[in-house]
Amino acid sequence: MDTKPDASLSERIRLALTDDISTGRLAPGTVLDEAQLAETYGASRTPVRDAVRHLAAAGLVEVRPRRGIVVLPMTVETLSEMFEVTAEVEAMCARLATNRMTALERGNLAALHEASEGHLKAGDIAGYDAFNLEFHEAIYRATHNAFLVEHALQLRARLLPFRRTQLRYAGRLVQSRIEHGQILKAMTRGDPDEAAFAMREHMLNAGSALARFLAPPPATD
Repeated sequence: MDTKPDASLSERIRLALTDDISTGRLAPGTVLDEAQLAETYGASRTPVRDAVRHLAAAGLVEVRPRRGIVVLPMTVETLSEMFEVTAEVEAMCARLATNRMTALERGNLAALHEASEGHLKAGDIAGYDAFNLEFHEAIYRATHNAFLVEHALQLRARLLPFRRTQLRYAGRLVQSRIEHGQILKAMTRGDPDEAAFAMREHMLNAGSALARFLAPPPATD
């Protein structure tokens, strides 16, 4: 008998909870019940536990003895600091990749960018988010520095839910693709400094978009 978790169901649960937590629909301190989650998503407890494990690794929840699954606080200030650090790491990746990537890797990056236009036209945030991860990871791996790739992926895992959420800010999907084009252009031209600059700006813009998306609406009289 195959006891492997239903990967697609686990991923669906993870993404749904990620969106609810990162957009504030599930407030910090909220206690999630495993049995209730299983009922809500029409799942057994196995995919629920797998989804919760990924959320805990991303710092979104904590599994506490006798209290259950607790949503952790994440302030805009903390997120801004995380995006700031990630921007520097990804800028380093873009710089090294520009000098080290093969012609095949460069062509693959260009193909990824071209394919992303379909997600943009469809307004498909989930599809673009998946592409976005692939685009950035292709740059990490083009550095040919295993240590840097490992740490870039670890940082990405911590920010993963919020990198997805920032795409919901008005106009961000279009702007993100424009910024990818600027990064690709600099890398294709063989300009590591410009590639690093473009990547740093891209990540800082993502952080700003997230902060604006999460900001409370202005008070009305």
